[in-house]
Amino acid sequence: MIRTEFINGLLPALATILVLGSFLSVLGPYQTHQLGFPGVWFYWTGLMCVGWLSNTLVTLVLRHITGDWPRLAHYALASFLISIPVTIGVASIQALISRPFTLEALPIVFIFVWVISAAVTALGWLMDRRNAAPEAPAVGRALLDKLPPRLQRAPLLALQSEDHYLRVHTAAGDALILMRLSDAMAAAEGLDGRQTHRSWWVARAAVDTVSRGDGRATLTLNNGVQAPVSRTHAPGLREAGWY
Repeated sequence: MIRTEFINGLLPALATILVLGSFLSVLGPYQTHQLGFPGVWFYWTGLMCVGWLSNTLVTLVLRHITGDWPRLAHYALASFLISIPVTIGVASIQALISRPFTLEALPIVFIFVWVISAAVTALGWLMDRRNAAPEAPAVGRALLDKLPPRLQRAPLLALQSEDHYLRVHTAAGDALILMRLSDAMAAAEGLDGRQTHRSWWVARAAVDTVSRGDGRATLTLNNGVQAPVSRTHAPGLREAGWY
């Protein structure tokens, strides 16, 4: 799951890094214009890469900590944590190309880094607010807010209970979140879907084919995922015309 999210977000991230790195290299803030070109460009794009990698790691950690937090508070904490490795990167580059920062100067450097990090994360927060699931208003915020931003706008295909966690299958990929299946089904009650198994809920529009074997049916979704149908829920699905 983590590998899939990483790959899917790689190209947009690289484009953002190049745009922001080029923009900051033109501005040359904090006297970085003295590095000249292309030094200033490599400086800022390199720091953007460090920031993106830090953001990826911080997001993976915070999704299990700030799931119920307001999204603005999540982004504020993320910007602070991301600034720590970026500050280390700035200090390391400074030590290589010139004199290293003094210990007294490091807090000031961190504040400068945090200003840029906060600006970038604030932009991401505003974009998330603008793009927050307009195509899927029937899905409640209790479920949507636990999903990564890239999945919040994607059609919901299925919900799969995995021990104390819930795997949410969407048209843009899946994510593992901490939530009960019953709570997630309540959040998705506005969609045309049904529980097919004690561990599964499936959106009707997501069903591609139905196969039968050993007296049980299996629903194959349009993303290739197979959802089982238990004997308990089979009669209701047949009566509803699912198969």
